[in-house]
Amino acid sequence: MIENNLKTAIKASLEAGDVIMQVYDTAFNVEIKDDKSPLTEADKRANDVINSYLKDTGIPIISEENKQIDFDTRNQWSTCWVVDPVDGTKEFIKRNGEFTVNIALISNGKPILGVIYVPATKTIYFGDVSKKQGFKAQLSSHQTPLEELTNKIKPLNPKSADGSIVQVVGSRSHMSTETLDFIDTIKQSGKEVEVVSKGSSLKFCLVAEGNADVYPRFAPTMEWDTAAGHAICNAVGLEVISKETNEPLLYNKENLLNPWFVVSKQ
Repeated sequence: MIENNLKTAIKASLEAGDVIMQVYDTAFNVEIKDDKSPLTEADKRANDVINSYLKDTGIPIISEENKQIDFDTRNQWSTCWVVDPVDGTKEFIKRNGEFTVNIALISNGKPILGVIYVPATKTIYFGDVSKKQGFKAQLSSHQTPLEELTNKIKPLNPKSADGSIVQVVGSRSHMSTETLDFIDTIKQSGKEVEVVSKGSSLKFCLVAEGNADVYPRFAPTMEWDTAAGHAICNAVGLEVISKETNEPLLYNKENLLNPWFVVSKQ
């Protein structure tokens, strides 16, 4: 049985995926925001769709494309949505398909539900932390009804951490010094390292579905980049640990920028 807020997030992500692909198939314009990040009509339209679904829950929303609300107000929220309507806008612009819709529900700073939808492949991932369940489904349409979706789901199963080869999520073309040091530490323990790569929040999904062992992120991310993936990983027994505190990442902070982190089994 899928929890009601999770149902809402799934429906919102599918409809957002539909409008994203409508833009994807056109000659769209790209704007540059104040923070130098790109913005397309897909980001705006997907954000409108997601807001229209989530506002009916009565739970406040933090979205990359919404006007950010003062922390004095946000600090009063025990529960909130954290949304990235198009995670991987650069991937969207490159038209490589590796962009996602991210929707997470946060309670007291911790992710409790998460949905990641991949519109280009019609693949959905979702997790419920309280039920310790995470699933993936391959859909035939953005309009797939929930009843049909639930018939297609398969459980997510992370790898056991006892292989001789450690698959590390990273960039094949340019890795930071910190990531290279992280990999060297694994090699020094006597294990081989294979680097696997994906765009956007699909990096979390690689670990959650057992196609990678660990995802070290030693570069800036925002809360909306990670919240949904964090929830899905937690739901299947993985941890997302801050390199600053050695504790799980927290959400709805005064500064919405994340510290560096590592996703793995603890």
